[in-house]
Amino acid sequence: MSLSLPNQLTVGRILFIPIFLLVFFIPIYGVNNYILTVIFFFAGITDWLDGYLARRLNLSSSFGEFLDPVADKLMVATILVCLVSKHPTFGLILSSVVIIGREITVSALREWMASIGETGKVKVTYIGKVKTAVQMLSIGFMLYEVPLWGMDILAIGKILLYVAAGLTFWSMLIYLKAAWPSLYDSQENQ
Repeated sequence: MSLSLPNQLTVGRILFIPIFLLVFFIPIYGVNNYILTVIFFFAGITDWLDGYLARRLNLSSSFGEFLDPVADKLMVATILVCLVSKHPTFGLILSSVVIIGREITVSALREWMASIGETGKVKVTYIGKVKTAVQMLSIGFMLYEVPLWGMDILAIGKILLYVAAGLTFWSMLIYLKAAWPSLYDSQENQ
């Protein structure tokens, strides 16, 4: 099977996960945080670029539509688990559980809604986009973690992750509320 350029970029994002893990756990002369931040930044750019190219060059595919969110969720979950292993605080653990749990819940909800022909009720919302932006910024800060211009970048990243977790929980409630009539109806019909 020949992969289009957008799908190659998506697969590349997945292949960067083992590289990320190696860099995270093997010390490289005190520059790991810089390399990790570059890998994460590169993953973010390829995420944007694969979607842009798929739309611009009319290369959208079912495979790409499936794989793109999987790649994103794998990368974010991997990084959150790594960050929790490095900074095992209650706030970081809880935020990571909320974020990963929401991704699992919403993915399952979308799959189920698609199976009953109700995908329109669980489309991406504005709050979901804001959540993603705050989450990505927080992860980037926590990976970088070096003070910058007198600011504690790691602390800022943690605070942003707490905000992202709150937005994540809120967006999950929005999806569940939208799907609730279908969920409730299916329960009543059994």
